[in-house]
Amino acid sequence: MQAEGSACCNTGGEEERKSHHSDKLKSNLITRLNRIEGQIRGVKGLIEKDTYCDDILNQIAAIQAALNGVGKQLLEGHLKSCVVERIREGDQDIINELLVTVNKLMK
Repeated sequence: MQAEGSACCNTGGEEERKSHHSDKLKSNLITRLNRIEGQIRGVKGLIEKDTYCDDILNQIAAIQAALNGVGKQLLEGHLKSCVVERIREGDQDIINELLVTVNKLMK
């Protein structure tokens, strides 16, 4: 069973792997990323205006939390669709791939 709003990653060929997200999920992710992009531009402006460092650091923490939220949402969909499907197909390599990805996310 696939996660709502997502579909399994295409595993037809290693070089052609793609995820197939619903239009609703794509829209949500793009909206969130656009907001994050705006926050980053805001931090650049704060630095240019010599804003107090602690205020800038708090904004950076908010950006990191927002990016983590996007990552969690993508990871959840990936686990519920792509990973499950590949395990069902007998592809155990997905476990190592997933571990590498999770380690990168946790840095």
